[in-house]
Amino acid sequence: MKIVFILGTLVLVALIFLYEWPRINRTQKKEKVVFVVLLSLGTILAIVLIWNPNLPGPTQMVDYIYKPLGRMMEK
Repeated sequence: MKIVFILGTLVLVALIFLYEWPRINRTQKKEKVVFVVLLSLGTILAIVLIWNPNLPGPTQMVDYIYKPLGRMMEK
């Protein structure tokens, strides 16, 4: 079942790419590079979260970092 969601995500990403790529001017090389990098990173993150949905989120990292600091300030 996860494979279906991953394939659906890849199809959606391909549609986004095919829609947006022609809209970026040929002279905008840096914008095209940034578009490809951000789309790739988003795709990789989506696939990882589909494959393993129980990964810790950013709020858990913030709690891990600042919880000891909060305990120290309470004393």
